[in-house]
Amino acid sequence: MDDSHDRRNIRNMCILAHVDHGKTTLADHLIASSGGGVLHPKQAGRLRFMDYLDEEQRRAITMKSSSIGLQYKGHAINLIDSPGHMDFCSEVSTASRLSDGGLVLVDAVEGVHIQTHAVLRQAWIEKLTPCLVLNKIDRLIVELKLSPMEAYNRLQRIVHEVNSIVSTYKSEKYLSDVDSILAGPAGEVSDENQELIEDDEEDTFQPQKGNVVFACALDGWGFSICEFADFYASKLGASSSILQKAFWGPRYFIPKTKMIVGKKGLSAGSKARPMFVQFVLEPLWQVYEAVLDTDGDKQILEKLIKSFNLSIPPRELQHKDPKYVLQSVMSRWLPLSDAILSMVIKHMPDPITAQSFRVSRLLPKREILDHSVSVSDADVAAEAELVRKSVEACDSRPESPCVAFVSKMFAVPMKMLPQRDVNGDLLNNHTEESGSGDSDECFLAFARVFSGVLHAGQKVFVLSALYDPLKPSESIQKHIQEAELHSLYLMMGQGLNPVASVTAGNIVAIRGLGQHILKSATLSSTKNSWPFSSMTFQVSPTLKVAIEPSDPADMAALMKGLRLLNRADPFVEVSVSARGEHVLAAAGEVHLERCIKDLKERFAKVNLEISPPLVSFRETIEDSSLNPFEKLKSSSGNSNFIEKTTPNGRCTVRVHILKLPDALTKLLDESSDLLEAIIAGKSIQRFQNDENHPLESLKKRILEALETEVPDGNSEKYKLLWENLLKRIWALGPRQVGPNMLLLPDFSTKDTSSNSVLITSSPYVSERLGFTDSCNNLETENQNQNQNQSLIEEAKSLRSSVLSGFQVATSAGPLCDEPMWGLAFIIQATIQPFESETEEIHQQSQSDQYGVFSGQVMTAVKEACKSAILQKNPRIVEGMYFCELNTPTEFLGPMYAVLARRRARILKEEMNEGSPLFTVHAYVPVAESFGFADELRRWTAGASSALLVLSHWEAVNEDPFFVPKTEEEKEEFGDGSSVLQNTARKLIDGVRRRKGLPVEEKVVQFATKQRTLARKV
Repeated sequence: MDDSHDRRNIRNMCILAHVDHGKTTLADHLIASSGGGVLHPKQAGRLRFMDYLDEEQRRAITMKSSSIGLQYKGHAINLIDSPGHMDFCSEVSTASRLSDGGLVLVDAVEGVHIQTHAVLRQAWIEKLTPCLVLNKIDRLIVELKLSPMEAYNRLQRIVHEVNSIVSTYKSEKYLSDVDSILAGPAGEVSDENQELIEDDEEDTFQPQKGNVVFACALDGWGFSICEFADFYASKLGASSSILQKAFWGPRYFIPKTKMIVGKKGLSAGSKARPMFVQFVLEPLWQVYEAVLDTDGDKQILEKLIKSFNLSIPPRELQHKDPKYVLQSVMSRWLPLSDAILSMVIKHMPDPITAQSFRVSRLLPKREILDHSVSVSDADVAAEAELVRKSVEACDSRPESPCVAFVSKMFAVPMKMLPQRDVNGDLLNNHTEESGSGDSDECFLAFARVFSGVLHAGQKVFVLSALYDPLKPSESIQKHIQEAELHSLYLMMGQGLNPVASVTAGNIVAIRGLGQHILKSATLSSTKNSWPFSSMTFQVSPTLKVAIEPSDPADMAALMKGLRLLNRADPFVEVSVSARGEHVLAAAGEVHLERCIKDLKERFAKVNLEISPPLVSFRETIEDSSLNPFEKLKSSSGNSNFIEKTTPNGRCTVRVHILKLPDALTKLLDESSDLLEAIIAGKSIQRFQNDENHPLESLKKRILEALETEVPDGNSEKYKLLWENLLKRIWALGPRQVGPNMLLLPDFSTKDTSSNSVLITSSPYVSERLGFTDSCNNLETENQNQNQNQSLIEEAKSLRSSVLSGFQVATSAGPLCDEPMWGLAFIIQATIQPFESETEEIHQQSQSDQYGVFSGQVMTAVKEACKSAILQKNPRIVEGMYFCELNTPTEFLGPMYAVLARRRARILKEEMNEGSPLFTVHAYVPVAESFGFADELRRWTAGASSALLVLSHWEAVNEDPFFVPKTEEEKEEFGDGSSVLQNTARKLIDGVRRRKGLPVEEKVVQFATKQRTLARKV
């Protein structure tokens, strides 16, 4: 019973917000008041205690999530501070997985930003209970000089905007769930479905409920409406609960009658203000004016100090700096930490409550669909269900199964580890478990215990995300390891306090897992447990550079450093390219700079050579001006094709090419993981948490994507044509899951007069996706009954060659060896029989000259696909960033100049109400984005800020092989050697140079023109 009481007094929370909205400053005040004396209150807000890395202090931004334990009114609060910069959003994912609640900060001046959307979505995905903090209220008074009424309208608008974002996520879930209920068998409503038809009447954040705090983190003051309701309860003669409801919204106080009325109760021409303005904001404005104005009324301060019995030393009140006086008064009158922590305790759930509703996200329920399971498998499934129930109940009895989740590994210098254990005995910290005894870094696991008790020295099983307890042990051996926990630590920012054991519901750092875990994993005391579901990241690592040591002799040190960096950063990706380069992929420029700095100074400790960023492109064909129906008809005709023949003349390959609708291409690209599972024939039950089967959902989305390009007049014919094509998908490419299709030829148009045999197959992908049944393809098997049986067998053996040719072609296009994008290839490969036995003998004798026949077929298919693209007006496709910029009015000109130089496309520009800032939304090409933020700051004197998020792929609408031919073109673009290279050609040539491919360029541009640079007389 005592133990349950202890767990009821635990809160696990993370601070989430856009960059520079005040997360670390807020954390400082919470630590100063409840952190056990690790931070003096006078340093709070200036020291940035949780930003203990040199790089964080230098840049003044948080770069990693870190935890600290606080004590407040008998409650243990585990606080995790997370970054707000988009480059480090992976740290937000790791922090939110270990938390039960999220403290969402919004700047009262800047309002909701792009990263605010991202963190609210992350909180929604991880089923966190959010609370809202409107920070920097003082800027409304001091900078914007708003009246209390204007400030109230602004705060109300921000609360409404945040609520509308959360309600969007709720309605998305609600609508998709209602669809799945309607799609299911009539009358069947499961418990989960019942749960989600929930009451959606009220907003998530309501100041009158107490889950919104108004604060100024820098000055250390904040309040919720509850506190002012308690202040005025006796004065106004009303109960605090009634005042709490009246202090937000259109509620007015009539002094004569001492009545609280709504808008309708006001008399005509009344100048009454809402109660929040009259009783909350106006006193704040008066205090600020009394202190900051030179002729302010100092009596107000004395009255305030006397009314609330504030103990402020006289020397602080007589300080010459008015801001210092203001901070002293406000932080004692409305202490920030009390307002925040009391809201956390009241509105955020304890681990027992939180895990009961978060378990559907953490450990989705899995059913065994195959009824012919053995008794042992049933026992395993029963034990796995018991583990799930323990996690759901947050069971902390010593005999219950121990389950913990490691969200990331982080590196700590060996000298920072505690020298003594819990009992005060000296520890041997130099038993380095990562296998490199000379390393100065030790890897700790950032984890939370969800069930049972974790002890130092305990042996646990480390389960990767792909572990399946029902599979035979040989096939899953690589997904499970046994490890011994060396030590457990309670994290206190940079400090570590050793502990002997940790019960369920707590956050802990674990030493001893360095060589067992790469990024994240599940720890379990039993093998018979499902791993936790994988974390969701908002962006992917898109910025890639090649790295090599300045001195080739340091290659071994670099390899070791890359391994350590890969383990220490949850988001970085390290790989070796096809050319043998070591490629480092990061989320953005700031993230990349930090990774390289860590490599040079901590992990590899060698000088490095960094290549320019490696930008990925795609290759496609021009979207013809024909309507889609005409385009489909022309592609199915016999005229529009490319034909190639193998060197020995026996196989002829014809390729038709067709551009897929943009929506379908995007869907295939986004669904690559699910497609891989479907095509490989894996059980996909475990990939999805909700009721709708992912295969049915994907099939429905593919059909919806096709409808986006339906022409007006021929919609039925267009749908029929596409349905016919979808029944003929043989494969996807590149790498079996890309956004390109290999379609089987239409057998109804086959020429039966010749003796040739078509190399064909069953529409494998169509069958997997459920567009056709395998029994429908008998015609493909029976088409050549009357043909030579040996020729049919040969054709079957060449299927893999056609498939390989398609995969090679789609992985490296003709323009610059980049993957293809959104194309469908109809490949018709036929082989001819030998005319006589002498010819057969002659061909076999010459096989050495032409190579193996299967290789000839593969090469012919690859060359035909590439030639087909070159014939159909090829285009280069580049990645685009969505960019959000904030700029003062006077710097709009320089900002637009920078955007124009970067080939940006402006989407929207609007003025932020009540502030001098403009918000501009634009698309910026990835290839032009490097150094963009620095150039923007340089041209706008640091006044503009930009945030980049990868958005989509977009074709460059320029012909890379354009040559002026008509008189008008020659007049506009010039003639002969004076024609400048267009953008598409420049991009292609840049990639070709990097890859070592031949580039058409003249060394001497104008041989007849000479220039004398220096004239010596």
